[in-house]
Amino acid sequence: MKPLIKKLTETISPSGHEEAIRKVIQAEITDLADEVRVDALGNLIARKGTLGKDGKRIMVAAHMDEIGVIVTHVDENGFIRFAPVGGVFPHTLIGSRVLFTNGTHGVIGARYLVRPPKLIALDKMFIDVGATSPKDCPVKIGDVATFDRPFLDMGSCVVSKSMDDRIGVAILIETMRQLKATPNEIYFVFTTQEEVGVRGAATSAYGVDPDIGIAVDVTGAGDTPEMPLQREVAFDAGPAIKFKDAGNISDPRLTELLVKTAEKARIPYQREVTTMGGTDARAIQLTRSGVPTVTVSVPCRYVHSPSEMVSMNDVENTVKLLVTLLSKAVKLER
Repeated sequence: MKPLIKKLTETISPSGHEEAIRKVIQAEITDLADEVRVDALGNLIARKGTLGKDGKRIMVAAHMDEIGVIVTHVDENGFIRFAPVGGVFPHTLIGSRVLFTNGTHGVIGARYLVRPPKLIALDKMFIDVGATSPKDCPVKIGDVATFDRPFLDMGSCVVSKSMDDRIGVAILIETMRQLKATPNEIYFVFTTQEEVGVRGAATSAYGVDPDIGIAVDVTGAGDTPEMPLQREVAFDAGPAIKFKDAGNISDPRLTELLVKTAEKARIPYQREVTTMGGTDARAIQLTRSGVPTVTVSVPCRYVHSPSEMVSMNDVENTVKLLVTLLSKAVKLER
């Protein structure tokens, strides 16, 4: 899967500008699906299978957008002021490089780069693209950029910008490849604008009208030094089955089903509860008259930074869990 992950993570597509990544994904899945379409908000929707006896219409979602920045002002000396697109953490940015969708490279600097008296706010930062005035600046107000970080293969781990949630995208693609037969009608949905309010999941779920929703996303790993003890999700311990986050309470029938599926197939897994963050599951859950939902999380170190790290063992076990679950009829008892 590593060549696929590299291709996905190195593609530039911040929230609201998912055209480039959508083309990459579409090329990978066209031969794997029975139907592929794009909706009005740019979500890529791929159907696999037809509804059989005891089968369900299942929506499996991974967002294809990523965090980034947007130009708000170019000053008289050509330095660019910017605002965040999604959850950008200021302390991860100083000295980082950015790449605009038009190909322009830049470096993030700040007024207090030397011996900062406190945490530097975004409005005290700027992007230097080598311009000397607004006239020779290659980017304009409204242009967007993502963090410029190449894919790094560290053997059992891989590192890149936009693992959140291109790793979920890679997992969905690989699940489509390995899923040979299913009694369910499965919609693999690559959603837009998750980082700015789970917008794509809301519109795509309304169109799909699923019986069950499954979001596949990353979650912060708590196994690095000086992390809070209550953060129990760790590397190489398997996918995390989410019971609750800040935006969604998973359907107990689905969490129980995932736990039983993992245990029966001897797939390592973790149980996750977090008080922060959210996924596409929130929007899917609230669509139409309501949808039972659950999130399957991939442990990720350094989430929402320019260098996000995941374990390939966790990635492969997440694929195995999804393929095992989706290959059979899903029954939810009332």
